[in-house]
Amino acid sequence: MARKLRVQMPGLTYHITSRCIEWRKMLEEEYFKACFVEILRKAKEKYRFKLIAYCIMDNHIHLVIHTIEDGAPISRIVQYIKARFAEMYNKITGRTGPFWNERYKDSIIEFARDGFHYLLWLLWYLAYNPVRKNLCSDPTQYRYSSIRAYLDEKSDVGVSIDHHEYFMQLGDSFAQRVARFLRYDEAYRKRYSIAGWV
Repeated sequence: MARKLRVQMPGLTYHITSRCIEWRKMLEEEYFKACFVEILRKAKEKYRFKLIAYCIMDNHIHLVIHTIEDGAPISRIVQYIKARFAEMYNKITGRTGPFWNERYKDSIIEFARDGFHYLLWLLWYLAYNPVRKNLCSDPTQYRYSSIRAYLDEKSDVGVSIDHHEYFMQLGDSFAQRVARFLRYDEAYRKRYSIAGWV
């Protein structure tokens, strides 16, 4: 069956997911998670795009990327990130063969029924991934996620994060935006009874 053609346009926000080969925990070591963050930094130096969010798990990754006018298409950006990391991983570990399980999956925020709320909810969904997997009890404690960049202007999450325009619409000041953004955290916790997870 022919591969489904991807929608590739500037001005769109993509939620990208990709899994390690056979769902192995090849990103379990913190060293490799840190290396992946370094690849994200290099990608931002090489191509023009907005990195809205990221979360690196033991066996898969999440990226939220916004393409821009005169910037690289989403496929080129993701191909660079995945290929550079796979090359680096194989070189360090002395292995051969594919690192990634399949083509990356994507969904486009602007094509959702309510893209504004979907994006803000998605940021918390990614943030709570490590909590759901018992890697931490508080999403802000996890080093390989970008949620802190949406809560503290001075936070260093390893790579520069570009606040999405939907986040910017939450208020006139960063403090106002954070206060309103935290309502999504509260709603998320209530919906999934997060307090009982750990």
